[in-house]
Amino acid sequence: MSDAAQPTAAEVRAAAEAVKTALDRHLAAVERRSGEDDPAVYDAFNQLAAAAEAYDELLYDRYDEVTPFEIPGTGDSMPPYTGPEEPSALSVLIRRDYSVAEPQRLMAQARRVEAADEEGVGAEASGTVHGALGLLFGEFEPDEIASRHKEFGLEEGDSTLWVTAADETAEPGEWLEAPFDQADPQLVVCRFDVSAVFDDEYDDGLDEDEDEDEDEADADEEESGDVGAGELDEDLDTDLDDDFGPDEDTEPARPTAGR
Repeated sequence: MSDAAQPTAAEVRAAAEAVKTALDRHLAAVERRSGEDDPAVYDAFNQLAAAAEAYDELLYDRYDEVTPFEIPGTGDSMPPYTGPEEPSALSVLIRRDYSVAEPQRLMAQARRVEAADEEGVGAEASGTVHGALGLLFGEFEPDEIASRHKEFGLEEGDSTLWVTAADETAEPGEWLEAPFDQADPQLVVCRFDVSAVFDDEYDDGLDEDEDEDEDEADADEEESGDVGAGELDEDLDTDLDDDFGPDEDTEPARPTAGR
């Protein structure tokens, strides 16, 4: 970071004061909390986390120092549930992200839909990615597209499913103009997330375990005096050459093109 962009000492001091204020507010909210899931405590917690993170960043930018605090990510958890204890209705909110990996495959599938449409509704729409997406998502259920996304030239991204509780079912057509305005995190009974980031974390754990297993196996071989199959083959070839000489009928190895 350049000197011109660095925060001033006064800004760092102000951020430190903001942390002190947020800390007092959090303690006061905890002391006055009405229950285990008091929203006031949750809000005070988020304010304290935000203030501490801002101070930590400014402190590092100005003085190249850090705090001993580990700020938990507030995006990894849901706020306290404040919905009905015995919901009589629920809503299922689903988001699935895709990237258009193969536009030509996508439009080819859309052309098949057009060809099968005897009335010719939507003809020529398959000539664009926008039109092809409209055709395919109008023809197939979202779950079918999710299971066959590669056939449609799509690549999966993150997805999430929220189950939210309600006291009563909405009237027909009540929320259609703004269907996602009622996605209140505090009404979420449960949620299920799918992301490649979870796979990466799992794979990292597996790699560490595999490395440990390999190290243990190598150590066991060294202790037992075992040798690998490759080493046995090399020793055997050497002994044969010493006794009988190299095989004259064997053609020399030819170099192969690198890949």
